[in-house]
Amino acid sequence: MKKTALITGASGGIGSAAAVALASEGFRVALCYNSNEKSVRTLASKLNKVTDTVICKADVSIREEAEKAFENAAEEFGGVSVLVNCAGISQQKLFTDITEEDFDRMMAVNVKGVFNCCQAALPFMIKNKRGKIINVSSMWGVSGASCEVHYSASKAAVIGLTKALARELAPSNIQVNCIAPGVIDTKMNSCFSADELKALKEEIPLGRFGKPEEVASLIAFLASENSDYITAQVIGIDGAFI
Repeated sequence: MKKTALITGASGGIGSAAAVALASEGFRVALCYNSNEKSVRTLASKLNKVTDTVICKADVSIREEAEKAFENAAEEFGGVSVLVNCAGISQQKLFTDITEEDFDRMMAVNVKGVFNCCQAALPFMIKNKRGKIINVSSMWGVSGASCEVHYSASKAAVIGLTKALARELAPSNIQVNCIAPGVIDTKMNSCFSADELKALKEEIPLGRFGKPEEVASLIAFLASENSDYITAQVIGIDGAFI
């Protein structure tokens, strides 16, 4: 069967770049999004010139919607051999200002969404004794960030999930890895002012923000057979920020 990847958060900067990278490597691609339909349809039109695509709308924090996305991919392609968990949200707030609703929503999308999608992907992977799961965490999941306690906690949870799941699935020849991007040039940075972005850039030893395409190249490597002996790893791509 031809390789198939399902990418959550496919309308975002890293997710869309990952879709392009995997399509160029011969993958059929299931594009999973929650709200930005226009963006994902434009992406699908571009990718359809080089590969087959299917669009799946889902809030991955809702179990039934996550499962439906995989059902749609299976109907179209027969199954998913690679899962890329890119869907995520962020928020900057003082810890004392974080509401219970803020915390619950952060955990629902960033942690439960990964849990839901991993469980939905596994029956096909285990049956075939082969698969790749690539989770997108953050450098703040490694080091923690002031004014982003709930975000940092959610991304640290993704790291723990990755390491434990990789060990559990190793006998089934399924590799589970995590990437921890630093400041990547995407719309997620729109909450910062020009001065804040300048100050942030000055903290990065390489002197610039990362590009979505650079993160996508790492995802494509982890999705390839060249990474078959790499599992349970957290790979930073942050310009030496931390």
